Amino acid sequence: MVEQNIENFIGAVLAGNMQKNALEFAAYLRANEMLFEWGKGYWEDKLYWVIKYKDEWVCCIFINSGEDNEPDGWIIWLEDGETDWYADFPLDDRIKEIAWRNVDFCGNCGYCAGGTRKTIFGREFDNVCRQIMIFETPDGETLECVKKLMKIRKDDIIRHNL
Repeated sequence: MVEQNIENFIGAVLAGNMQKNALEFAAYLRANEMLFEWGKGYWEDKLYWVIKYKDEWVCCIFINSGEDNEPDGWIIWLEDGETDWYADFPLDDRIKEIAWRNVDFCGNCGYCAGGTRKTIFGREFDNVCRQIMIFETPDGETLECVKKLMKIRKDDIIRHNL
């Protein structure tokens, strides 16, 4: 069996810019001391990783190997950690626009009790999923936004663990 290393699967499943961006993102996460955990339960048979920093969820990554009814590519879901790290943090308008375009609205999947109202970088949204943002096959500009959001989340975890 192939090691459950995300980079191995990125190389085997994704191609071109998708592969380049996914590998760059994985390297960014590793450089920032994030831990990759293979998905469990429903996700155990899929190419899915929970990304943690100091044992707290930061994001999840799914790579579609063509076996699901999902589009080809990869997805990043940002976890809110049930803190308000994303509420009013000062960001430039371009980053805010990218984040707002990728708010993950509740799809009533049954994982939780349903969406909730959240303030995301100064703007109110209704019916937001527990995974507050979803980035599907992010391009270079979107990936730079995600990296900034990951840095904010990491800093939030550090603040709450002092």
